[in-house]
Amino acid sequence: MPDFSRMPRYDIRNDGIGPYGVFYCDTCGREFRSQPDVGGAVTQDLGRQVASGLLRKVPLFGNAVANNVVGEDPRYSMKMSPAQLENAWKQAQAQFRECPTCSRIVCLSDFDTQSGFCQEDSPRTNEIAEARGEQTGAALKGLASAFGLGDVVKNVQQAAKTAQNAASQAARCPNDGTLAAPGTKFCPNCGTKIETVSKAGFCQNCGAETKGAKFCPDCGTRTG
Repeated sequence: MPDFSRMPRYDIRNDGIGPYGVFYCDTCGREFRSQPDVGGAVTQDLGRQVASGLLRKVPLFGNAVANNVVGEDPRYSMKMSPAQLENAWKQAQAQFRECPTCSRIVCLSDFDTQSGFCQEDSPRTNEIAEARGEQTGAALKGLASAFGLGDVVKNVQQAAKTAQNAASQAARCPNDGTLAAPGTKFCPNCGTKIETVSKAGFCQNCGAETKGAKFCPDCGTRTG
């Protein structure tokens, strides 16, 4: 079991069978619950009933004193003793790790077990982000295939690739930095002349890869 310097943020709840702890991840806020302290509630309730029964036998003031002793029903109590809270936290600890850099207590989903740091402080941050992106892309592709949207996804991917190529070929004004369509000779914002240097193998109009073709396969613009 990992060591912790403190407890994370927590609440105490009760659904009618005894109080339990709810502990939250410092990063994503995901909650993890302990088991209700049924045994503690039953023990307190039995003690309460015994004390109440004995006190009610006292003449004159027995009933009044017993009513004060009875107090809150432990089965519905929203309070936990320090020992109960510590026990609840021990039940939830397996779902958390503490980052040695930022000291945040995070759930396993936000912790990089390979490096021993939370994902935001992990030296593998870029690698993790890339892996998540690949997983998301694969999930979306599978979902699209299941609903017969494979062609739609393919078209979107092609459009994204074209946009990326176009962005790499965009003309930039040397005066104010305005981006313009590939091949633009003058800045549309300030009129400064733009010297365009196109990359070999890419269309000057849309930025698509031409692979030596005389005409762009996407827009038909002459490349030579």
